[in-house]
Amino acid sequence: MFYGSLVPLVTPFRDSQLDELALGQLIDWHVDSGTHGIVITGTTGEPSSLSFEERARVIEVAVSAANGRIPILAGTGSVNHAESLALTAHGQRVGADAIVLIIPYYVRPSQAGLYGHFRALAESTSLPVMLYNIPGRAAANLEPDTLMRLARDCPNIIGVKESNKDFEHVARVFHRTRQLYRPFHVYSGIELLCFPVLALGGSGMVSATGNVMPREVAQLYNLCRDGQWDAARELHYFLTPINDALFLESNPAPAKTALGWMGKIE
Repeated sequence: MFYGSLVPLVTPFRDSQLDELALGQLIDWHVDSGTHGIVITGTTGEPSSLSFEERARVIEVAVSAANGRIPILAGTGSVNHAESLALTAHGQRVGADAIVLIIPYYVRPSQAGLYGHFRALAESTSLPVMLYNIPGRAAANLEPDTLMRLARDCPNIIGVKESNKDFEHVARVFHRTRQLYRPFHVYSGIELLCFPVLALGGSGMVSATGNVMPREVAQLYNLCRDGQWDAARELHYFLTPINDALFLESNPAPAKTALGWMGKIE
């Protein structure tokens, strides 16, 4: 369905306004650099700091700029269920290729609450849906049993982005989802775990590092896909200090600073 480096793009601003020109130029750069797809208004895109209108516009501009060259996965989840439904409908209407739904942050939902929230959103769209598990920011974890129940009941839930640093949890997600009647995709959302997740059979990664080193992050996937594990391992170690540097402060401040130094955004 969606494979490789799915870069969670930053949202560029200039003079407190969405910089649509820079957004389009970033997407052109990613296409030229071999990025396999773009996740728009994910955590790195600062969705909780954008208004509804800004989020909707970012999705629309990204789809137009990509123009079918690479898939656009629209992050439409939020703590507001009605807003998530509206953004999901908007993403489908303007031509996004898939929807990414984060665990509602701050409210710490139960597993039953997560099931109901995600099922209603998945059933509201015909687009493929990637769930986004990030307990460090959401203060709630999407447990493997709940994920399996959702995957069984909602055929358009095609995978999960795992930003859980507990690798035992990630390994159990792989084990459980292998029991499904259809392919189910696991993506790494932790930069240092991209290579291990690919080694376990992951379909790709959603790595903030791809914002500043798109060619190298895409190459990490390409090497694993082609069975060049020694070269992939060396690239993993090469990227490690860069991954660390991009999280010296809360994401996406370091990535946006680096892109500013590179002349890519204001």
